[in-house]
Amino acid sequence: MSKIDLSKYKIDESDGVFTFKNENTTLGFVRFNSIGEVEYIFVNPLFRKQGLATKLLKLVKDKTRKEITLQEPISPLGSKLLNSLKRWK
Repeated sequence: MSKIDLSKYKIDESDGVFTFKNENTTLGFVRFNSIGEVEYIFVNPLFRKQGLATKLLKLVKDKTRKEITLQEPISPLGSKLLNSLKRWK
């Protein structure tokens, strides 16, 4: 699957949340706090495996200017993301 072209989508930011969306749906979002801790991240299943989670995490890192950490995952996918994040740093 090819990488998604985010120039065609809107990026919203409000109260510690970045959201990628188009006119029809939300592609994904990340909720974070001021110390760079990711509280929740979600990518719409139709848009997974296209680098969207990585782009969301980069937005958080750029905004907070901190190393990103994840809160304890609540799902198997969260655990998988935590492992991939360790490689991403």
